[in-house]
Amino acid sequence: MSTTTTLSVSGMTCGHCVSAVRQELGTLPGVHDVTVALVTGGLSQVQVVSDGPLEHDAVVAAIDEAGYTLSDQP
Repeated sequence: MSTTTTLSVSGMTCGHCVSAVRQELGTLPGVHDVTVALVTGGLSQVQVVSDGPLEHDAVVAAIDEAGYTLSDQP
């Protein structure tokens, strides 16, 4: 059974940003798909489909590695 997690990410402004976030989150164990709804200058919505719940620290580290910030806001 797959789990879909929706994240809010700030600092994304272009297609390169989307690619970087998708690539980093895609390396997490159990992740099958990453979809990004880019909102330039706002909070972009990132949906991650995985085998189960994602480890919060791993998600924060992956988004940070891509150069962006995970927001606590939905």
